[in-house]
Amino acid sequence: MPITLEHVSLIYDQDTPHSITALDDVSLEIPDGQFIGIIGHTGSGKSTLVQHLNGLIKCTSGTICFNGQNVDEKGFDKKMLRSKVGLVFQYPEHQLFEIDVFSDVCFGPKNLGLPQEEIEARAKEALQSVGLSEEFYKQSPFELSGGQKRRVAIAGVLAMKPQILILDEPTAGLDPQGRTEILELIKEMQIKTGMTILLVSHSMDDVAEYVDRIIVMNHGKVMFDDAPKAVFQHHEELEQIGLSAPQVTYICHRLKEQGLDVDTDVTTLSEAVDSIYHALQPGTPRAENGL
Repeated sequence: MPITLEHVSLIYDQDTPHSITALDDVSLEIPDGQFIGIIGHTGSGKSTLVQHLNGLIKCTSGTICFNGQNVDEKGFDKKMLRSKVGLVFQYPEHQLFEIDVFSDVCFGPKNLGLPQEEIEARAKEALQSVGLSEEFYKQSPFELSGGQKRRVAIAGVLAMKPQILILDEPTAGLDPQGRTEILELIKEMQIKTGMTILLVSHSMDDVAEYVDRIIVMNHGKVMFDDAPKAVFQHHEELEQIGLSAPQVTYICHRLKEQGLDVDTDVTTLSEAVDSIYHALQPGTPRAENGL
């Protein structure tokens, strides 16, 4: 069920001296099955954009359609939309409130009016999908580690069985191991289910490693919308708006300047290792220089 945005704008305090344009004429298509990264500096409009996708914010002008239906038309079922387009906010563990983990994950499907048996089955499936076994079910969510709390919060959205999952900075505040575990979990889930996933992130390394497509927001506009390699070729323009390319891209540019024949379009660690390895093979130009 794709989402399309046509000329969407959002202006706060419109027609006043204090008006602020948060989104400016944004047109996008979010097709089924893509893993999309949304990046931009603070205040670029990326979080505002994703909150339009499940109807939390109504645009000032333009059209947002879910499965061909205008989400702002009178009579459109917003409850259905929010069950199909799940949104996990930044620091989602702050929204945990039930007495135990299992009850917290049951909360969403219970609000859908499902039978108790279906509610519990969904909660178990969601918790298993995020790697939490039954030993955690009766624990208070507030006794868990940061990464475990994050998994419970994601499970609570997955229990709604969304077709599109939006994650706003899902690794914020986690240590490197916790960040990697959450991102690997999300990628594995996307591959296994074919779910559409939108990942809002400040980390260029994370989006380069995991997503299929990157949307760059700047001052409420879409600046770039392309595959990661194509987007990060514009690293100088990205730097001008407070972003960057992945660290391995800069490393390979530096090695190239020093005479090693590496690929400067690499965006992931595995690509960089492969390129450097091949560049250092005997017979490769400049490989004998000790670089």
